[in-house]
Amino acid sequence: MLHDGHQALVVDPGDAQPVMQALQDQNLQLQAILVTHHHADHVGGVTALREATGATVYGPAAEDIPEPLVRLSGGDQLQAIGVDFQVLDVPGHTAGHIAFYAADVDGSPLLFCGDTLFSGGCGRLFEGTPAQMLASLDQLAALPGTTRVCCTHEYTLSNLRFARAVEPDNAALARYTAECEARRARQLPTLPSSIALEREINPFLRSRQPTVTAAVQSFDAAARHETAVFGALREWKNQFK
Repeated sequence: MLHDGHQALVVDPGDAQPVMQALQDQNLQLQAILVTHHHADHVGGVTALREATGATVYGPAAEDIPEPLVRLSGGDQLQAIGVDFQVLDVPGHTAGHIAFYAADVDGSPLLFCGDTLFSGGCGRLFEGTPAQMLASLDQLAALPGTTRVCCTHEYTLSNLRFARAVEPDNAALARYTAECEARRARQLPTLPSSIALEREINPFLRSRQPTVTAAVQSFDAAARHETAVFGALREWKNQFK
């Protein structure tokens, strides 16, 4: 949720109840619901919230999202609670996945990226191809380093366990892992992350780095070109225990 003290927007509400509770507790009016993709844990609360609050729903043009909604594609823009968002097409996790980027929210950029980019990881390729996901992550990695990465799951520690297996000698990754473990021990979120940090520690943004490529090729010797390396990295993560 993002709010200005009076009006709020919510991103990917899988469940209406905690959103309604937060609105009530903080005396907020829900103006907008931003949806990145069609999975049930991201849209399950949309209809109830829209009916209860009258909020406008914004979502991907090419996916099955509860109607009515404003359908958006890459290059589109919208304004909600006074914030200007640019829509980015980021297929890979799903075929029509979008992200919402704001160049200035309280002095720095903000990214709502759904399940495309996680801290230390990326989403599974349920509908898209490795080439699509690599291009989507390249697009996000090119955003300003100060961009706050607001992804939709607290998967950070499990992602970092895999990242450490890929790059055991990455000092920035070791420091970040220790910080995140301390935060979770205090029941604090690890998020938001930042684009600059993810460039340093996230193997899925680093698949062209020689250390990552070499590690992937030890998992799958047939992965020679960059798309194949990325696809093998994702498959390695799928199998990682």
